[in-house]
Amino acid sequence: MANKVEVKELLDAGVHFGHLTRRWNPNMAPYIYMERNGIHIINLYKSAAKMQEAGEALAKIAASGRKILFVATKKQAKEIVAEQAERANMPYITERWPGGMLTNFVTIRKAVKKMASIDRMKKDGTFNTLSKKERLQVDRLRAKLEKNLGSISDMSRLPAALFIVDITREHIAVKEAQKLNIPIFAMVDTNSDPREVDYLIPSNDDASKSISKVISYVSDSIVEGLSERKTSKDSKKKDEKDNAAPKAAKSEKAPKAKAEKAEVPSTDPQDKKAMKEAQEDVKLQSKQQTLDKASDANGEEE
Repeated sequence: MANKVEVKELLDAGVHFGHLTRRWNPNMAPYIYMERNGIHIINLYKSAAKMQEAGEALAKIAASGRKILFVATKKQAKEIVAEQAERANMPYITERWPGGMLTNFVTIRKAVKKMASIDRMKKDGTFNTLSKKERLQVDRLRAKLEKNLGSISDMSRLPAALFIVDITREHIAVKEAQKLNIPIFAMVDTNSDPREVDYLIPSNDDASKSISKVISYVSDSIVEGLSERKTSKDSKKKDEKDNAAPKAAKSEKAPKAKAEKAEVPSTDPQDKKAMKEAQEDVKLQSKQQTLDKASDANGEEE
């Protein structure tokens, strides 16, 4: 369960400030509280409710072990998103959105693998065999790849969801996610169309303080989901260990039972036959000894 959102905290962070009234999107009307000095004011009670709803959904996705991709290329959002995404151990894009990042994911993965192959070249010494010019070119390529794709190097498959700051600016990311039916979570200001996203958070997406407030809450929800996943895994392992203990005890008792069973006389027909033959041999031997004694006694009498 995501933490409760305090409206006063959102007010202090300036989440309620929208865009100029002349730049508004009419579809945002249900989330606008009023107009003041030519600026739309967002209804923070609705923002708080939507934040909590988005937080719960993100926590479930994180608990299932899937990835959530953070997207924010705005100058005032870059550092905040990078820091919070790393805290939640999630991939993020804070530089230019690479075209086809989702729809042509195979090509993006090849670029990430190229970065890994350059690292291997440096480790095994192949890099040193190149000429000075080639080494410079490889270093520049590595730096460029690291800048654009370094933050998604661990993302081996498509993300389960996207969290976007300013959907108007990141419209390409929105279109790609829509094409692949990937759920979109986003901070939506009064100049954007809320119908383009699945989980919107009506909020000021221009002020760094507002972005920090919303992103930190989202990050907390994801961390909570990850901790739930870890707890459930640990409890599952413990249950398996507890179930394995009686089985081990049972297997230890089994050899003793076999040993006890070995002491019981055999009922095998072949074993019975062998015992009978042995008894007959003993009888014949004793009979033969008796006859020998009798013959020896007769010889002495003569």
